[in-house]
Formats: sequence, C-alpha cells, structure tokens
Amino acid sequence: MPDLSMPQQPLTLLDAASRVFPNIFLFDGGRYVIGTLLMTAIIFAVMRSPWRVRRLQTRFARAADYRRELLASARSVIIYALVSTPSLWLTANGYTAGFYQGVPSWPETLAYVGLLLVAHDSWFYWMHRTIHHRRLFRHVHALHHKSVTPTPFAAYSFNWLEAVFEALFVSLWVAFVPTPWIAMFSFLGIMMVRNVMGHCGVELMPRGFADHWFWGLFATTTHHDLHHNGSFNHNFGLYFTVWDRLMGTEHPRYREIFREVTSRPLAQRSPAQPEPA
Repeated sequence: MPDLSMPQQPLTLLDAASRVFPNIFLFDGGRYVIGTLLMTAIIFAVMRSPWRVRRLQTRFARAADYRRELLASARSVIIYALVSTPSLWLTANGYTAGFYQGVPSWPETLAYVGLLLVAHDSWFYWMHRTIHHRRLFRHVHALHHKSVTPTPFAAYSFNWLEAVFEALFVSLWVAFVPTPWIAMFSFLGIMMVRNVMGHCGVELMPRGFADHWFWGLFATTTHHDLHHNGSFNHNFGLYFTVWDRLMGTEHPRYREIFREVTSRPLAQRSPAQPEPA
C-alpha cells in the first residue's frame, strides 16, 4: 500500500504526480482486484454447494454486464487516484490535518474505524439518495444501475462524476481528522469487503440476522440487491440500515424477503448431478 503517513519534507506537485498517483492507483486497483476475485471465488464455491439456494435472482449477468462493470471500474480507479493525489500532496505539505502521529492503542484504532464507518455510511446514504434525484440520476448514477443483476465487479462501476463523489469522502476526512494510518487501511479494507458482498447476488448471512436487535442494524446482500433489482427508491445505505429506517426508505418487505431466502431448504444435489429420470 502507499505510504499513508507521508513524508515530512515538502512534496512538490511533480513529486505527487510521479510518486503518489502511481502508489494510490496500484493500492486502490489492488484492493479492487483482490476483493472482487476473492468474492467471485466464494460465490463460485457456493453455487456448487447446497447453499446455492441462497441466490437472490433467477437472472444471470451476461458477458456484456461483466465488460461494462470492469471497464467502468478501471476508470473509477484512475479517478480515485486523481482525487487522492492532491489531497495527499496537501497533507504532506501541512495544509490538512493529515495522519495521526505516533502509535495508537488498539481501542483508539477501533474507535477511529468505527467513526469512519459511521461517517462514511452517512456520507454514502445522503450522496446516494441525492444522485437518485430525477435531475441527476441519468447523468450521474444510471450507469451503476445498468447492473440489474450485479456481480462483485460492479463494486466500482460508476459514472466518472459519481466516482469523484465516492472518492471525496476520504480526502475530506483526512483534511480535518488526523487518523492513524492503520485505522484508515482497515476502514478501506472493510469498505471493499462490504462493497463486493453487497453486489455478489447470494445471501451469505445466517438466518435471523436481519431481525436481530443488533445485527439487523447491518446491511446485507439482500438489502442492496433489492435496490438494484427494481426498488430504486429504497435501501440507500452501505454498511448499516439505520438511515434507511430513520428516513423511511427501507424496502417494506426487506426482512420478509431475507427470511424467505435464508429459510430455503438446502439443495440436495450438486449442479453437476443429473436430474433423476
């Protein structure tokens, strides 16, 4: 990963362009490749096991869907690096809060990660809901919703302007909140895991998860899949269901559908076995 602590000496814009941009590009691109391939491997294994009944849609993504998602995601990685480079240049030259100096304790690190998740979920909910406005949707968010049956590769499949909005959160956070680099690294990892899981098309959470008083506060694959599969005005949250509950935007049948999916009896035969005559 790039050196998130950044050098103490002044960093010129040329240095940022030649050193920081490639590092951010490789780091974010690497996150995407690792996250999407691992989730694809997990779904490949699930679909060849009795747990394949947890698949959320009968429709399958086509080759054109994969191509579109991959090309748009590659562009998003470039945009993330373009947005992050001036932010880290400002940080290295002392114009922003920068990164936490010293070694934080584990409780401090966990607290920072928790705050990042809550803040990012709020940013994502309101940004996401805003770009669903009828005057913005076609120009900013429609590309992402071409993935009616999303795959893990849709994690970064954004219009260029939406990619800018997605990238701004970290830049703004670092500008005002000195954060341990390990907390930021952990947060970025969790972000990718949640993103690819939300688009994987198979419910991986256990039965009762969505109805639990605590675990039900966390979004599931079903939660986000409903948003892609026709319910555009519901389920705008990323990590949590809290904002959707508070603002009345949670899908009215979300928990019912989650219970139905997770209560299906496990398949008895593998897909490779023929049906009995």
